Amino acid sequence: MKRLFKYTIACSFFTWFIGLTVQAADIYVAPGGADTNPGTKEKPMATIAMALRKAREMRRLKEPGITNGIHIVVENGVYAFSEPLFVRPEDSGTPESPTVIEAAPGAKPVFSGGLSVKGWRKATGKIPGLPAAAQGKVWVADAPVEAGRLLDFRQLWVNDQKAIRARDRNADSMNRILSWNHETQQCWIPKPKTAGWEKAAGLEMFIHQWWAIAILRVKSVTVKGDSALLSFCQPESRIQSEHPWPAPWISQKTGNSAFFLTNAIEFLDEPGEWYLDVKNQQIVYWPRNNENMSTAQVVAPYLQTIVRVEGTIDEPVSHVYFKGIDFKHATWLRPSQAGHVPLQAGMFLLDAYKLKIPGTPDKRGLENQGWIGRQPGGVELQFVHNTGFERCNFSHMAATGLDYIKGTQYDTIVGCTFHDIAGTAIQAGMFSDPGFETHLPYNPGDVRELCRKLTISNCFITNCANEDWGCVGISAGYVQGINIDHNELSDLPYSGICVGWGWTKTINAARENRIHANLVHHYAKHMYDVSGIYTLSAMPGSVISENAVHTILKAPYAHDPNHFFYLYLDEGSAYIQLKDNWTEVEKYLKNSNGPGNTWENNGPKVADSIKNRAGLEEAYKAIKN
Repeated sequence: MKRLFKYTIACSFFTWFIGLTVQAADIYVAPGGADTNPGTKEKPMATIAMALRKAREMRRLKEPGITNGIHIVVENGVYAFSEPLFVRPEDSGTPESPTVIEAAPGAKPVFSGGLSVKGWRKATGKIPGLPAAAQGKVWVADAPVEAGRLLDFRQLWVNDQKAIRARDRNADSMNRILSWNHETQQCWIPKPKTAGWEKAAGLEMFIHQWWAIAILRVKSVTVKGDSALLSFCQPESRIQSEHPWPAPWISQKTGNSAFFLTNAIEFLDEPGEWYLDVKNQQIVYWPRNNENMSTAQVVAPYLQTIVRVEGTIDEPVSHVYFKGIDFKHATWLRPSQAGHVPLQAGMFLLDAYKLKIPGTPDKRGLENQGWIGRQPGGVELQFVHNTGFERCNFSHMAATGLDYIKGTQYDTIVGCTFHDIAGTAIQAGMFSDPGFETHLPYNPGDVRELCRKLTISNCFITNCANEDWGCVGISAGYVQGINIDHNELSDLPYSGICVGWGWTKTINAARENRIHANLVHHYAKHMYDVSGIYTLSAMPGSVISENAVHTILKAPYAHDPNHFFYLYLDEGSAYIQLKDNWTEVEKYLKNSNGPGNTWENNGPKVADSIKNRAGLEEAYKAIKN
C-alpha cells in the first residue's frame, strides 16, 4: 500500500511553486488600490475579481510574461465580497504556469462574505419583550439592508468572536421533551418560565436526537398548565415525524431528547446574546464585559459561498492555488426557510419515511427511504484538477468550511486551519444527489464525476460543527484514493474523521483510501454513537493506520451514555485494513460489516513512537498558534 500512496508526496505542487525561482507575472491587490491601476506593487488593483480577470486576459492573449505562472499577490486587509469569487476554466494555469492567489509576505488578507454592522448605540427606554435583567444593558444597531430588503442572518461576530443567538437555556444547558406524537407531528415540552415567549415570531426548536440534531420552525404554541404543545412548519414537520433514523429519543432510563428554544427577544438574558428584530429592523445585543460597542468590529454574514472554483466535466479548472488567505463570514439560511432535519453528518433530508413493507433491490431488510441535500461550503470546488490550499485559514462559516464536491483529482489541502465552523470543516466527494435514494450504492459510469486522489494533510481542525452538532471534522463520501494524514482534530461535538456513505456492503465507487497518522482527541462533546475515526460501506484497498485517538468527552444529553468508540466500522464497511492505531482503550464497534476487514495491533499497546508521530508534523505545528 505504501507504493500506492507515494503520489501524495510526489504530486505536492505547493512545494514546487514555493521553490520557483524564475520570474512570474505578479498582479498586486491592496485595499487602497484601484481596479484601473496596472496591478504593480506601486499601483495595485483594488479587488480580487478584477485581478483574476486581468490574469485571465493575460492567458487569453498569451502574454510572454506568464510563461512561469501568474501570482495574484494580496496585501493585508479585509476584502468584503459582494458576490462569490468565481474561478472558471478560463482561469486555469498549467503545470509550468500555475495561477496562485497568495498573501503578500507578512500579510494576512481576509476574503470576507460578511457585512459590517455599524452605528451601535445604547438602547434608551424599555424594549418590549426584553427580560428585566437585560433592560438598560443592551445596545442596538440598524440591521443591514441590501437592495431595499432586510438582511436575514443566523450568526453575528463581535470582535472576531461569535455571539450567541438568544435562547431559553444558557451555556450547554438544555431541557428535555415530554413526548413526541409522530401522527400529529407535535411535541409536548415543559413550559419555559420566560413570559411572552409563546407569541414570538420566528421561534425555533433545536432538538438533540441520537447522532444528529434538528432545527424546527415553530408554527404554533398551545400552553396548558406547566406544559406547552408545539406544532411545526412544513416541510420539516412531516420529515421530522416520518423518518425513523434518527428520531426523538424517549427513554425513562437515560432521559428524553434534549432541546432548547431560540430566536426570541424574550430569551435575551445574558451578555453575549443577540436578537434580530425583524419588525423594527434592528439588532439587539448585550455586550460582553470586555466589549466596547462604540469601537467594536461587528460582522453579519451575507454570502453563502465566498469562493467558487468550478469547471465542467470536460473542461475542469486546473492548476489554481490559494496560499495564506483567510476565508471568513459565510451564511446559510435554509434552516430559517425550510428547517433542518439531517440524516447524518449534516446531510439534510429532503424527503424520508418508513417503509410499510421493508426491502430494496440492494438491501432486503431496509425499512426506510431518504433523499438528502448538502450543506453549502464557504469555499466550494467541483470539476477541478490540481488545485489546492496551503496555510489558509477558514473560520466563521455557517455551514461547511471547504468542500471538494465532485469531479476532482490530484488536489491538496495542506497546513490549513479550521475554527468556528458551524458544520463540517472539510468535506469531499459525492454522498447522494437529491434524486438518488441515499442508501443505494453510488458508482457512476464516468469516473470523472468522482473525487479522486485528494490529499488533506497537516491541517488543524478545532471548534467545528458548533451549530450542527452532528457534523464532523473531516467528512468524505464516495471517494477514491483520498489521503488524510497528519491532521489534528479536537473540540468536536461528534466524530473526527468519517469516510464512506450508503450503509451498503455492495461494491461502490469508494476504494483505496488512506487515513494515516492523524491525531483525534477531545471529541463527542454533545453526541454519541460516535467515534474518532468512522467508516460506512465497502471501500476495497483502504487502510486506517498509525492514528492516535484519545479523550472522549462526556456528552451530557447522550441517548446512550455508553455508545462511544475510538474506531467504528459501521454498516457495510468492507475490505478495510486497520493497523497500528493507538487508542487509550480498545473500545471499537463493528456494526453489520461486510467481508474482508482486517484488524492488526490496535489499542493502548501500540508503540509510543507511533502515537507520538500522529498529528501535525514539525513544519506545521506553529499553525495552531
